[in-house]
Amino acid sequence: MDSTESDRKPTIRDVARVAGVSHGTVSRVLNGGHWVSPEAREAVDEAIRTTGYTTNHAARSLATGKSGSLAFLLTESQQLLFSDPTFALLLRGATTALAERSMTLVLLIADTPAEQANVERYVRAGHVDGVLLVSSHGSDALLASLVAAGVPTVCSGIPRLGALAVPHVSIDEVGAARTMTRHLMDRGHRRIALITGPTDTPAGRFRLDGFRAELGDRFDADLVEEGTYERASGDDAMMRLLERAPDIDAVFAASDVMAVGAIEALHRAGRRVPGDVAVAGFDDSGLAETTRPGLTTVRQPWPQISSTMVDMVLDVIRGMPREPVVLPTTLVLRETA
Repeated sequence: MDSTESDRKPTIRDVARVAGVSHGTVSRVLNGGHWVSPEAREAVDEAIRTTGYTTNHAARSLATGKSGSLAFLLTESQQLLFSDPTFALLLRGATTALAERSMTLVLLIADTPAEQANVERYVRAGHVDGVLLVSSHGSDALLASLVAAGVPTVCSGIPRLGALAVPHVSIDEVGAARTMTRHLMDRGHRRIALITGPTDTPAGRFRLDGFRAELGDRFDADLVEEGTYERASGDDAMMRLLERAPDIDAVFAASDVMAVGAIEALHRAGRRVPGDVAVAGFDDSGLAETTRPGLTTVRQPWPQISSTMVDMVLDVIRGMPREPVVLPTTLVLRETA
């Protein structure tokens, strides 16, 4: 660009000229890269860097009726956002996926009814184009309200909305829980306890279903305690289990965070892990490999969950129907089991 051109802000046509493509191709790259060859996209990306072009989001919003952003909506307490690494993994993955599309992510936390009402007003006012709902409780009315208002929404996990179809990305919760339970059984454990998540969440109820199904006639409701996915709740649940059933020889916690809390409780009670009690978690969120001893767990495909949710909600925004996606998990064996 000559000195005259450098005095003004680069436009989409400048990018097209430098890249050697049409301005329509540049527009498609800026809006997600659909129907653009890898070579053309690379040329446009290089031209954007060369020209210093930046999107005029205000103008594009007025022209398209779109904000260029999505909401990452967490219907949990702020404390859980920082204490449970799974949310950070999903947040980072979604941010990366949107950055590749020159879009932004807005973090919204709505734990209380007042916070949920405020978030609903914000979203329905058009400040975001769609919602990635990463936590969902059966008692929440927010999801139903968003769907009823026509807000493009995709859930992490299977939502509890009866016959109302909501696009979602999930793992095989039941199958993964059965695999872990079977692993503990095959290791010779006979008194296997479960610390489940809240049973009004998809992970809470489906992991319990898988545990119960795999044990069959050996299932004992007295060996099940409900936690809240927090470390302290895993500790408390383990203490209650030991009071009722001191002969427990294995415990399966429905999250790595709760599993770490359970291990701390076992150590205080004088139980060796895994010598006296084997412990297994769920998520493989980074905590499991740094715990000592290393935690046996179920690995969720975090980057794939995030990127699939982003792809799905962008398709919903465009009016394209999307079927639910179920992603595979992996059993990760470490020292605790």
